Amino acid sequence: MAKPLKVASTLLLILSLCLLSATLAFSHHQREDPERQLQQCLERCTQTRQEQRHCESQCREKYEEQGREQEEGGRGGEEGRGNEQESQSPYIYEEQRFKERVRTEGGWVRVSERFGKRSDLLWGVANYRVGVMEVNPYSYVVPNHWDADAVFFVARGRATVNLLEEDNRESVEIRRGDILRIPAGTTFSIINKENNEKLRIIKFFNPVAVPGRYRAYFGPGGRDPESFFWSFSHETTSAAFGTPWERLRQIFERQDKGAIIKASQQQIQEIGRHSSEGGSWPFGRGSGQRHQSFNLFKKRATHSSNRGQLFEADRHDYEHLRDLDLKVSYTNISGGSMTAPFYNSRVTKLAFIVNGEGYVEMACPHLATRSGGGEQQRETERGQRGEEEEEEEEQTRRGEEGREEEEGRVRYQKVRARLRRNTLFVAPAGHPTVIVSTGNDNLEVLCFEVNAEGNQRYYLTGKNSIYNQMDDTELELAFNQPAREPKQIFRQQRELILLKGPEGREEEEGRRGPLDSILDFAGF
Repeated sequence: MAKPLKVASTLLLILSLCLLSATLAFSHHQREDPERQLQQCLERCTQTRQEQRHCESQCREKYEEQGREQEEGGRGGEEGRGNEQESQSPYIYEEQRFKERVRTEGGWVRVSERFGKRSDLLWGVANYRVGVMEVNPYSYVVPNHWDADAVFFVARGRATVNLLEEDNRESVEIRRGDILRIPAGTTFSIINKENNEKLRIIKFFNPVAVPGRYRAYFGPGGRDPESFFWSFSHETTSAAFGTPWERLRQIFERQDKGAIIKASQQQIQEIGRHSSEGGSWPFGRGSGQRHQSFNLFKKRATHSSNRGQLFEADRHDYEHLRDLDLKVSYTNISGGSMTAPFYNSRVTKLAFIVNGEGYVEMACPHLATRSGGGEQQRETERGQRGEEEEEEEEQTRRGEEGREEEEGRVRYQKVRARLRRNTLFVAPAGHPTVIVSTGNDNLEVLCFEVNAEGNQRYYLTGKNSIYNQMDDTELELAFNQPAREPKQIFRQQRELILLKGPEGREEEEGRRGPLDSILDFAGF
């Protein structure tokens, strides 16, 4: 009797091991083949036609998230750990953090996550988003409107923007360096009339309907892009147009090429001709028009040297930025150069890398008080708890931070991230920040600066450093030594705003003084 029991036990053990092996293999296969999961998910979407587009969007979001998890999970060594810390920073939005909204033969649109979703440290800009649109030559963006105020910056190319209103049609010719505001609810279309250059627009969104979320609404369209007229009953739509439904259906079912349509040269030229004939063209440079554009590069640079240039536009240059409390700036940093460390008194910078390579470093006291990756864990668990539980946890956390402040403890965590094309980083008010260009090409940084009214930018080193305003007694007290040495150090750097970068100063690394201790203390 013992022998059959032994055999049975052995068989059971073998079966368990086989099941465990199969489970691990399946799990490994699932992790290693997200593309297959995406395809299966998309196939299931065809079974629910009414919600197909939403379903497909959810599938792709899940696929992108799995791809990020695999990429982070596969990193190893010291370099891998450093990259993982960068990708987890709530202030850094690498290209994969942008969700693809549109992709057709005519172009594509990608939009960042809403900043408030990433971390409560970004509540000051929680509801804003930044997007990128690329329109291919001889392509047409179908008329639509947004439930958000938008500001365009043209990073590349030329195009015509048509804006439709109840009693008016206006056309704006936009080109590289132009800033154009599209008010919420304004129906517009875009035509790229160039035959050999893509149009690239960086967009700032301020949603007005649902905080942190915005959507495009297409009237002209069909199944793709879906016209919002499909949402009304047949009887209502027929009565609204004064046209039998069957005829309307034939019109609205034919469009299936997407929101950005590749067109013929003849079609594009014909649209362009009507655009220049209608409305109040030429406009954008004159007075009395409802919509205007402003070219940032036509304005004299705020700062210019062999290290690069800084261009800035505020409400005084472009009045349409006034009620958004927004400023737009563009920093062109020569290879091997850097910005002087700086901070803003009120502005939170949403900085998008248009071109080039480099890195950003920032000192953050908030992350330093959140030990053990607690911030990342909170983000993962957010949405899985009730509002009361989240509020209780937030009050507890704030209480802990408040106790640290009361006890006078100040610590900083260094935020460092590699910058390359299509990366976005957020620099909140008060955070000391430095940007370094490391490639052969210039590092070009476009910034949407939120809360611009009354802001002051303070530089921490260089000829215009705020610390050059300290008198000898203050320096003695602050550094606990005679004022002569720190005073000399602060006045050593004679350049303004844009400086020689670390690579150009390697031969001077042996010369270290009190200033280095200041920057080390601040997390640089």
